[in-house]
This record gives sequence, structure tokens and C-alpha cells, in this order.
Amino acid sequence: MKKTLLTLLLFTAATSVFAQDAVNYQLPPKAIADLLLANPTPAVSLDSKAEWMLLSTKNSYPSVEELAMPEFRIAGLRINPDNFSPSRQTFINDFTLKNIKTGKIAKINGLPAPLAAANALWNPSQNKISFTQTTPKGVDLYVIDIATLKAVKINQQPLNVTLGGGITWVDDQTLLYRIATKPASAIPVKPLLPKGPSIQQNIGKAAPNPTYQDLIKTPFDEQLFEFFATSQLVQYKNGAQTLIGQPAMYAGVDVSPDKKYLLQETISKPFSYLVPAYGFPRTVKITDLSGKSIKVLAELPSKESTPSGNDNTQNVPRNYEWRADQAATITWAQPLDSGLIKKQVPFHDAIYALSAPFSGEAKELFKTVTRYRETIWGNETLALVREELRGKQTIKLSRYNPAKGTIETLYELNETDNYNNPGNPVTEKNAYGRQVVQTVDNGTRLLMNNITGSSPKGDLPFLAKFDLASKKNEIIWRSAEGFYEYVVDVLDANKLVLLTRKESQKDVPNYYIKNLVLRIADRPVTDFTNPYPGLEGTTKEKITYKRADGIDLTGNLYLPKGYDKAKDGPLPALIWAYPREFNSAADAAQIRGSKDRFTMLTWGSPIYWVTQGYAVLDNAEMPIVAKDGKKPNDTFVDQLKLNAEAAINKLADLGVGDRNRMAVGGHSYGAFMTANLLAHTNLFKAGIARSGAYNRTLTPFGFQNEDRTYWEVPQLYYEMSPFSYADKIKTPLLLIHGDSDDNTGTFPINSERLFNAIKGHGGTTRLVFLPYEAHGYRGKENILHCLWEMNSWLDKYVKNAK
Repeated sequence: MKKTLLTLLLFTAATSVFAQDAVNYQLPPKAIADLLLANPTPAVSLDSKAEWMLLSTKNSYPSVEELAMPEFRIAGLRINPDNFSPSRQTFINDFTLKNIKTGKIAKINGLPAPLAAANALWNPSQNKISFTQTTPKGVDLYVIDIATLKAVKINQQPLNVTLGGGITWVDDQTLLYRIATKPASAIPVKPLLPKGPSIQQNIGKAAPNPTYQDLIKTPFDEQLFEFFATSQLVQYKNGAQTLIGQPAMYAGVDVSPDKKYLLQETISKPFSYLVPAYGFPRTVKITDLSGKSIKVLAELPSKESTPSGNDNTQNVPRNYEWRADQAATITWAQPLDSGLIKKQVPFHDAIYALSAPFSGEAKELFKTVTRYRETIWGNETLALVREELRGKQTIKLSRYNPAKGTIETLYELNETDNYNNPGNPVTEKNAYGRQVVQTVDNGTRLLMNNITGSSPKGDLPFLAKFDLASKKNEIIWRSAEGFYEYVVDVLDANKLVLLTRKESQKDVPNYYIKNLVLRIADRPVTDFTNPYPGLEGTTKEKITYKRADGIDLTGNLYLPKGYDKAKDGPLPALIWAYPREFNSAADAAQIRGSKDRFTMLTWGSPIYWVTQGYAVLDNAEMPIVAKDGKKPNDTFVDQLKLNAEAAINKLADLGVGDRNRMAVGGHSYGAFMTANLLAHTNLFKAGIARSGAYNRTLTPFGFQNEDRTYWEVPQLYYEMSPFSYADKIKTPLLLIHGDSDDNTGTFPINSERLFNAIKGHGGTTRLVFLPYEAHGYRGKENILHCLWEMNSWLDKYVKNAK
């Protein structure tokens, strides 16, 4: 009897080690929960006259029950089967209007209740605002009249926004939108007996693709996609609704500047099983406003045949768009290198144009030396052309003179060189109501807005004038030190009247009207208050330090309220990071971020733990730098070690971090970093990895900025995969993943397989699958529980570590 009882006890003990740890939803400490559930400040949209401001308040986190509602995951989309809309949206639950001159808040009558709004859009004269209202059974379109402060529903049939909002103001009285062609109840019914097996084949045609999720898998998926993607284009004007053309799977519809034509992109069959909907075959054509076809511009194939590599493209036309400074001219790009950027040719792209009535031959406008990205049109003598080489991290801006057909480089720099970035050109509306390049000083200079303004002193946003002749950038205004202030909009370019957003460590972000010419006192237009009183008293500092090879690093250090280093000693510390690749060591060493920003929290922030007695180093720099002519990732693991050692040494040297109680964590690529650090070092007491990819062979055609394939560098893929070294992971590792992750490459099986591998080798690990969560977490119960898991893990293995 004793032997039987002993055997039973041993069996029970053994099975408890391997059994599922059944845990109900838990709550983190109240200080953390209160911060998460605090209502953030409203979003702001100001009209160009600075008369009215629309304030939008977003919903708090939805319940997991909401996330659990039925959805279809097909063609890279997540679709609500009941209302022809995306299934995972964050809606606006309140609109208010503020009169900037009087400062009074105006209530809008006629808003639907409960409000679940999206796609808010001003009309050209900015006296009306359209928005969509999503209900369980359909999507409606409303218009707010500023004069009457009243919202009115205008659609007669429910909208179809499956492939995007697709709502356009043609003029002040006319709207274009898409409606559903059938009721949601007419959805195809899946037969118990399929017509046959699901079959894919390839006959000698290369189709290298990223590892997308939620793709079409069966013929029935094809039926569902076509059902939800098909819509009817509609014009609404003065109370009347007119159908335009025939139902189609509209990927995009754009009205010509002169309001006489439509540029339409419609999805065609066959549907791909390898790429999402935006990569399906398409027909690009021009129609009149009744929908009558005038010119078919292209029949584009599926993007599944796009060659792998960051700067490679299909050998077909791309970037079809209206030229903003002309009445009705279509432009597009055509590769001159067969889509292969490594091909040795003098020019890689050519840009063409075709004007109404679209019956002649296309005209070549200019060619680009590298890969063409976009044109910002201006007037008959000025346009700005942007080129980019992602593989080399270079960007180039050129001036194109449409009248002469000439093109000259204005500047070229590394996209990671933040110190020398002149900013982005400011635009204005032209006579057609299109955004075009804004010039000042009789057309001799551009206004350049840099909302980051990186500098050796940290981020100090600025507004500058770029001289087109000398190609020099003159800063005319810059955020004062001690604050972080940037230009939201240029209200008057000649008088230099600006709308800015200003904040500091202690001052919550608010909006101001600033006049650089008159230099009068800034006029506040909002008075938002601190949504996070629980963080008052905590301190924030941007610290700088060097890693062993001399590269300068930075991070944002947060310390608890009332912390006294002399009295309290070193604290348990959490280092949170996300690696970035650099081709230049000098760029990697640049200071990014600002110590003077107000701390705003998201669900994924590590800053919550400053309330629990931890020193938190957020945005700890983890640069991976190209060395000795090699690619950055060729020394990925070694550089992670250098970065981590430098951060730990700095916290210890400051006396605020206990070297023996350090944790590391990250989300997505930061999770990948975390697992690698635990696999290759013993620097940390614990790690937290959320929604990562840990086996790079599961992303064989590239990942992040790595565009070499697994078959080109198999050893690199092996060595960069923490899964390959799971037997070495003995530091406690908490793995968290949304069981419905929709991000390219970060399939939930990554966490499952890494957990099993660590477990199989006797490591300490815990796997938490959050039900119904995608790559970014949204469900209130899930996020609160996630924070509880992280807090419990840190307390057990870091704060109270032996």
C-alpha cells in the first residue's frame, strides 16, 4: 500500500511539471493597471484657416469578447463577415468641434450612438467633415456640417470598406464611396463536400516571397474573398445617389485634378495563394465620371513573381497616379533594369506621362539613376523626385523642371544619417485642390519641416528654408532646448504662421499657433491635462555610453519616484530594445530621441515597471553595423553582446542598476534579440520575448533588412536563429505570443517551437498564448494579463533573484 501511494505521489508530481498551467485572467498591480486604462488625450485635426478644430477620442481597449467575434482571415485580410469591413479596428467614440477664435467647445448634433467612427475627412472648403460609422450589421457614411453643427447620414445602402475606406470628396458637395452589392447574409456557404483538393503548382517560374499570413488556401476562400471584395462605386451629390460603372473589386479610385476622369485599379483573377490581396493581378484604367472606360493603361500580373531583394521590382509599370499640377495627366514608372537593381545600367527607372484625352503615345519625362519612389509635383517649372536604395540605405532628392525636362540632384544622404536630414518639403493646395510643393521667397526656396530634428543635443525639430540654387538648408526656427516642439502644419507660408505641438518632461503635449514674423506670444488652442498622474515624480534622462568597439550608444533611463541612489542603492533593471541595421558606424552613433518628451504610454511600453521599483532603460540602442565591407548581419550576435554589455555597464557605473539583477526584453524583432542574448550570453537574470520569430529558416527569402536568401547564406540563417541554440538557453525566458498573429514571419509556431526546444533541454521557460490577439495586442483582459505575467516573471527571477 505504501509503495502504491508513493508511486501515485511521484506520478502526480511528475505530471504537474509537464501539465498545462491553467491560469484565469489576472490583474497586474493597480499602479500598472491604472496607467494602462488611462484615457489618452484626443487626436486633433485643424482646418487650414485655423478656425475650427476637430477633437477625436478613441475607444479604450476592447474586451477579448469583442476580438472573439467571427472573422474571416483570407488574402492577408481580416474581415468582419457581418458588415463588409475589417474586423479589427479601433474606433473614435466621440467627436467635438472647438472654435479656435472663441475657444468654445461645440456639441455636434445627430451623431450616431454609440459612435464607432473612422475615416474622418474634411471637404475641400473645410466646412464639412465626412466619417464612417460602423455598426454590427453595416457601415454608414455621415457628413458633419460645420455651419449647423449637425451630422447627417447620406448613404442609402451599406458601404463596403473591406479593401479600405475608399471615400473621396470630389468637390464641396460631391462624395465618392463604395457600397456592398449584396447583403452580408448572402455569404457563400461552405459545402461539406468540397469540389476537390486544394492544389498549387509551379512550372519553372521563380516566385520568391515573404512568409505572409492569412493567405487564400482553398477555392472556397477564393469565393469568400470575391464576395467581400466586390463593391459598387457610388457618387453622392445634393441628396442624390448615382451608381458609377459596374461592380468590381476596387483596389483604388482617384479623381483627376480637373474632376473629369477616374483612375481605377481593380483586382482581377486568378487570385494568388502566395501573396495578400494587394499583390493580386490588377487592371489599371481611366474612365469618365459615369464609369465608361476610356483607356486601359495596364493589365498587371500577380506580385508573387517579384524578384527577392529590397530594391528589386517587377518588370512592369508601377506607381500610376495623377500629376497634381495638371488637369488630367497620368504618370507612372517603368524599370529599365528588368526590375533587378544589381543590373549594370546607366538608369534604373524611367517615368512616363499620358495626358487627356489619353489617345496619344506616352511621353518620357525623366530617368532616375537609382530606384524611383515618388514625385512631389509643384508647378510648370518645379517638381521634386525622390529615389531610394533600401539595400544601401541611401535617399536622394532631385529637382525636376517639367518645362525644360531637366533634372538635378538637390541632396543625397544615408537615410540613417539623421543629423544631416534637411526635413520634408512642405506642401500647399493648388487651384485643383491637390497638394503641391510649397515655395517661398519668389519661388527660390522650399520650406522644409523636420519633425525629428536629430542633433548631438537630442531631437530638436525645426523648420528650414532650402535654397534651390545653393542647395543649402537654413534653419529659420527650431524647438527650444528643454522642450520638444514640432510643426504640425504651416497655416500661412508667407507670414510663417504655424500650428505646433509642444511638450516637455512635465508638460503634456498641447497645440499652439505660432507666428514667426510678428513673434507674438504663442496662442494655445488646446489645454489637455496629464492622463498619467501615476507617473508624476518619476525621472527621465537620456544617457549616453560607449560600447567596447567605440560606437556611441544612447537610451532613455527612467527611475522611480523618490528614488535616492545613496539611500536605496542599485535597483533591479529592465532593458528594452529593438535592433536596427546600419551601414555606417557614424550614423549608428548619432543620438536619437529626446529627454524632453512627455512620457506617453502604450500597451507595449516597459515604462510601467518604473512604478514597481525598477530602473527602466527604454529604447536602448542596439545597432548592428556593417564592418570591413561585410553586411551588418554578418556579425549580428557579436554586436548584440557588445550592445548589451555596454548598457549593463552604464547602469552599473551610474549606481542605479544592479549588475546581478538585470532583465532584457523586446517585442517582435526585439523578442528575436532577447532570445539571442539569452542563447549566447549569461548577462541577464531573465528575459521577456513577445511575438518574435526565432527560426530564420522559416523566413527563407529574407527578414527585416536582410535581403539575402537562406540558400545564399545558410550558415547566417542558422547562426542568427536562437532556436539553433535552444540548448544553451538556461536563463529564464518568458515567451508571449498572440495566437492570431498577422505579422509577416512571426507565426505563433515560432514561440511554440522555441518553448518546446528549451523545455526539452531542461531550461526555465513559460509560454503564454493570448487568445485572439494579432501582432499588436488589443484585448483589455489579454493586455492586463500580459502585464501581470511580465511583472510576476520579473519579480520572481530578477527583483527577488538569489
